[in-house]
Amino acid sequence: MTTPPSTHILIIGAGMAGLAAARQLLAARQLQDAGYAVTVLEGRGRIGGRVWTDRTWPGIPLDMGAAWIHGVSGNPIMALAEQFGVKTARSRYDNYQVYDGHGRALSRAEMAELEVVLTAVDELVADAQWSTDTDMPLATPLASAARDEKLTPAQLVQLHYVINSAIEQEYAADVDELSLWEWNQDEEQSGHDALFPGGYDQIVNRLAAGLDIRLNQIVSQVAYGDGGVTITTNQGTFHGDRAIITVPLGVLQKGSITFSPPLPAWKQAAIEHLRMGVLNKTYLRFPRQFWEQDVELIGRMAAPKGEWAEFLNIAYYTGQPVLVGFNVAHFGRALEPLSDEEIVAGMMRVLRGMYGRDLPNPDAWLITRWAADPFACGSYSFIPPGASGDDYAALARPVGTRLFFAGEATNRAHPATVHGAYLSGLRAAGEVMG
Repeated sequence: MTTPPSTHILIIGAGMAGLAAARQLLAARQLQDAGYAVTVLEGRGRIGGRVWTDRTWPGIPLDMGAAWIHGVSGNPIMALAEQFGVKTARSRYDNYQVYDGHGRALSRAEMAELEVVLTAVDELVADAQWSTDTDMPLATPLASAARDEKLTPAQLVQLHYVINSAIEQEYAADVDELSLWEWNQDEEQSGHDALFPGGYDQIVNRLAAGLDIRLNQIVSQVAYGDGGVTITTNQGTFHGDRAIITVPLGVLQKGSITFSPPLPAWKQAAIEHLRMGVLNKTYLRFPRQFWEQDVELIGRMAAPKGEWAEFLNIAYYTGQPVLVGFNVAHFGRALEPLSDEEIVAGMMRVLRGMYGRDLPNPDAWLITRWAADPFACGSYSFIPPGASGDDYAALARPVGTRLFFAGEATNRAHPATVHGAYLSGLRAAGEVMG
């Protein structure tokens, strides 16, 4: 009996989608003698992509990109965590404290008012989605309702806080960037959310074990045709029978990888229609904890909207005196050109306004700049006015029999999630195996 010739599959990107596809193809080779050889080409000097755990601070692993399992019930990432014996911690979004712009902690009754406002926003948006004939920014009906209701400045601050907390922080985009019709077309996993106190990279590293991953391979060209696929990197060329492209949407939009022949018009249109959101994190480590011990999330309801509006209490999960601030969309992008010192000073001004001027200075910090990252060009995808979930589906479709696509922006049901990226990798691997 002769051994069938192997089919060489090249995968661009060692993020969650690329690792899932490679692992699936490797399993097929082992279980079915399918004859797949798989090489993963990664431009960074590390694996994981937008799943990135920084271990600079001894004993304090911090997730700079993806942090949560969104909906543990039936979630493949939760299944992997259980399979690998990786500890998770339940995240409770109702365990929070909000401060106003004067540094006053809101009462429970005042925080309950925010839930009433959120319900009103949800109902308003749902009505607007059904009653409009033309897509528009999500901000348009919200602003119109605020004018019609003649909201006071204080009520506007309250409304804007709810919009930022419930929508913009989730989608990494401002409401003036999101499609009214399609912004929430995605499907939610059921069950609670969970974090990895020991770092998300525990999942990544286990998935990558035994795979042929080539780091620091910056891809510049993908040539494909009847003879297969040839990928050019800064270190040479690789030839395979087929390729799975898992680079983020932002990288495809930037055009740093050229395709020969060019991608078909329908594929390029999907790339152009969608947008890449930004969520940046600023981690501060302090000599001692001065904020709430038993609260997970800390909000700041103040103008301008969305500036240092949400913090996560890392100490709650790890016992370490670390606080992280989230900034998204316009303000998240505006921070990126600033120096680390300027960003830290901005966060400290806000914290001193909330907790008093005698706070200790942080002794270390870690700051992300996802929009400026050439291997990401943003945090995750969203749908702007005029685009739709169809664009996610188009981005997922193969080009002929040589090029296949995976990544969170190719998963119509679960975009902008790690489990969406993982599932897209399994899908692409299945398409390759035909």
